[in-house]
Amino acid sequence: MTIESISDFIEELEKNNELKRIKVEVDPNLEIAEIMRRQMYSNGPAILFENVKGFDVPILANAFGSMKRLEIGLEMTDFQEIGQRIVDMTKLDIPSGIFNKLKKLPELSKMTESFPKLETSGPVTEITSNKASFDDLPILKSWPNDAGRFITLGLVATSHPETKIRNLGVFRMQIIDSTHALMHWQKHKRGAHHSDISKNKGEKIPTAIIIGGDPATIFSSIAPVPEGLDKYLFAGITRKKGIKMVKCNTIDLEVPANAEIVLEGYVDPSDLRDEGPFGDHTGYYTPVEQYPTFTLTGIMKRKNPIYVTTVVGKPILEDAYIGKVIERSFLPLIRMFHPEVVDFSMPAAGWFQGLAIISIKKRYPGQAKKVMMGLWGMGQLSLTKMFLVVDDDINVHDMNDVIWALTTRADASRDTIIIDNAPTDTLDPASPLVNLGSKLGIDATQKTKEEGYEREIQQQVGVDENTKNLVDSRWSSYGL
Repeated sequence: MTIESISDFIEELEKNNELKRIKVEVDPNLEIAEIMRRQMYSNGPAILFENVKGFDVPILANAFGSMKRLEIGLEMTDFQEIGQRIVDMTKLDIPSGIFNKLKKLPELSKMTESFPKLETSGPVTEITSNKASFDDLPILKSWPNDAGRFITLGLVATSHPETKIRNLGVFRMQIIDSTHALMHWQKHKRGAHHSDISKNKGEKIPTAIIIGGDPATIFSSIAPVPEGLDKYLFAGITRKKGIKMVKCNTIDLEVPANAEIVLEGYVDPSDLRDEGPFGDHTGYYTPVEQYPTFTLTGIMKRKNPIYVTTVVGKPILEDAYIGKVIERSFLPLIRMFHPEVVDFSMPAAGWFQGLAIISIKKRYPGQAKKVMMGLWGMGQLSLTKMFLVVDDDINVHDMNDVIWALTTRADASRDTIIIDNAPTDTLDPASPLVNLGSKLGIDATQKTKEEGYEREIQQQVGVDENTKNLVDSRWSSYGL
C-alpha cells in the first residue's frame, strides 16, 4: 500500500517492531529530547509519546532514525531509484515551457501520475480556525542553553513570488510568543530567496508550516532538488503517486491534505529579531543571529493530530539517516553531469556539509580536480567544505579503505588545493566569517607521469587465483 499519512506510517512501523509507545507522562521541556537522543545514539526505535505533560497531542519522534524505517516510509530499498526517475525525465524530448502541459502528452502518462492533485477538503481540514496559538502544540525545548522552544521538523511551504514554483524546506523556528516565531532560513536556501524577492517588493511572503504528512513529502522537503522542480511534484516522483492538496484558509498557498497540522501565516522580511542560540547538528550551539519573523494567522488540523518532531546535536542522530538517503538518491543526478563518478559518500560524522568522498573512473590527468570543481558548482554541494577524490577501486563507504588511499596515493603539496573566500554553510562553526570560508580538495587518486609522478607505480599486493581457488575449495575443511 502507499503510505498516505503519519498514522499509516505508525501502523507500518509497529508491524515491523520499529516503534515504541511511551505511556507515562513526559515533559516537552528537555525531558523528551533527552529520551530521543539516548534512543537514537543506541539505535533504538521510533517513539510515540502518548502522554505529554500539559498537552493532549501525542508526539512522534525518531520516526526516520534508521535506514530500515526510511525503507518502510519511502517503500523502497534502493534509494537511487528516486534520482534515476528524475534523470529519466530529463531524457524525454520536451519542448521548453511544456511542463505545465504534461497531461496532454500521452507518452508521459506515467509521469503525470506523480503530479499533485487539488482536493476541496481532506483530513487536515477537519478543524480550521483563524484563532491559532503556538501554545496549543507540544513544541520541544531540546538543549539547556537553547533560546526557547523550537519547531524542528516543520515543512515550510512558500512559492516563488514571480514564477510561483512551490517549495518546501525544513527550517527551525524559535517560538517568541503565542503567534510569533523566528524563521531560520539560511541565506543559501530557497525559502530565503523567496523572502528576499518579497522584501525587494516591500511585501510579506505567505508561508505555511506543515507538521506531519506522508514520509515521501517529509523527505522531499529536506532533499536539495534541482532548481525549478516543484517540491510537491518531487514528492510524487518519490512515491510514484501524486499527493493530495488543499488550499489554506488565510493565505494563498496549497498544502498536503493528509498533513496532521498546518500553521498558516506570513514572514515579514523586514521584521528581524535575534534568533538563537540553538544546539545544532554540528554538535555546537549556533550563536545568536537575526532572522525574520513569522506571524501565525490560522490553523488547520485533524481532529486528533500527531505532532512530529526531531532533535539534532552531535552526530549520529536522526538527520544522519535522512542525509544518507539524500546521498544515495542523488547519485544518479551527479553521474548525469559527471559520468566518471562511480560512487559518492557524505559521512554522517561530517554533518553532511563537512566532507564528501567521491570515487571516479579516472581516464586523464587532472580529472579529480575537474570533478571537484564541477561538484562545488552543483546546488547545495557548493556548501561542502571538503572533497576527497579516490579511484574506483576504493570503497567510499569504508573509511579504512579511504584512509589507505589518502595515505598511499596523495602527496600533501601536489594533491591538495585550497579555495579561499568561498560560500560555506551558515552553521559551520569553523568558518572565519558566517557564510564565507575556504574549501579543501584532496586528490587521492593514483598519479600518472602526465601529472608529474616520475616513479614507477608500485604493485599492489594480492593473492594469486590458484591459491584463492584452493583455499575457497577447502575452506569448510579447516574448521574455522
